Amino acid sequence: MSSVGKIIRFDDVRGYGFIAPTGGGEDVFFHANDFGEQRQLVRIGLPIEYDAVDGDRGLRARSVRVLETAETPPASPHGDEIRPRVRTDGDEEMCDVLASAEFVGAVTEMLLQCAPSLTGSQIIEVRKRFIEFSRSHGWVDG
Repeated sequence: MSSVGKIIRFDDVRGYGFIAPTGGGEDVFFHANDFGEQRQLVRIGLPIEYDAVDGDRGLRARSVRVLETAETPPASPHGDEIRPRVRTDGDEEMCDVLASAEFVGAVTEMLLQCAPSLTGSQIIEVRKRFIEFSRSHGWVDG
């Protein structure tokens, strides 16, 4: 029987991650090779359909199918395309510094997607700490 869910964690280096079933329940392990030629589409938040089987360590996805067929990056909540923030300067990779408002919006969306049961005050506190941490590393303006 097929199930639907979204990728909630993915380790691109190791090639595996976990799916949160839409109807709730135990997270389901998957390997990027399960996506075949669509492996390049694997990312957090990607909606997928899969068959879950019991494995040695819990549920594992089989027959994975991507429900979102567009190969473009996901849209931001404001309708803008989210573009990579890494650029090269000679041999060195550099990251763009985000504006505080852009960073706060991205963190808020991530928290709502990954932990929708958080209260508004919890989200505000987590965002505040993320901003302080990011400013101390020069990742955010202001």
